Amino acid sequence: MPKRPFDIDQVMRRVRRAVRPFPKAALFELAEAGHDSAFEQLAACIISVRTRDETTLEAARRLFSAARTPEQAAGLGVAGIGARIRGCAFHERKAAHIHQIARRAVRQYGGAVPCDEAVLLSFPGVGQKCASLVLAIACGEPRIGVDVHVHRVTNRWGYVRTSRPEATRRALEERLPRRYWVEINRVLVPFGKHICTGRLPRCSTCPVLEFCRQVGVSAHR
Repeated sequence: MPKRPFDIDQVMRRVRRAVRPFPKAALFELAEAGHDSAFEQLAACIISVRTRDETTLEAARRLFSAARTPEQAAGLGVAGIGARIRGCAFHERKAAHIHQIARRAVRQYGGAVPCDEAVLLSFPGVGQKCASLVLAIACGEPRIGVDVHVHRVTNRWGYVRTSRPEATRRALEERLPRRYWVEINRVLVPFGKHICTGRLPRCSTCPVLEFCRQVGVSAHR
């Protein structure tokens, strides 16, 4: 199929429609259910590292049923947090990180996780992806959260050409219109999980195939 010039507005409209039947990305689903504070989003993002969304949602909901604030999480202790997030990868280490964050939030920041990138990145277990997602979802700032799906899909499209997620974030900040900065993660997570998959992407039924350069695709469905 001949490729059309890449039109990000058209692509985003089509991807938005295509992912409607699929489960939402975990952090966005939690936010829509009311777990939209910076602490809850940060804890959920830590839980999500190397963990499937389905498991992340279950673990985060168990934790938030007992503790939705830093003060409540600090009161659970590491063991209490760990018992509630068991099932996610590295749950003991993550429980220790969440507990440390909760205690610092209580001691230093008035009982809340602040919407400050430098502070977020200073917390244990928090990298750029989680900091950006917290700032975007909980704090309402235009930030791009780049995970494996956003990195893979935007490079496969040929929209950016990078080798690492952090480089993808910087490239998208240069090119992607700000109106899509938060949404790009929300739609490309389900798109990458169900359509533009890592192995054997579903190119034959992809709604944006005419725009996609299929970079690195050697076999597809």
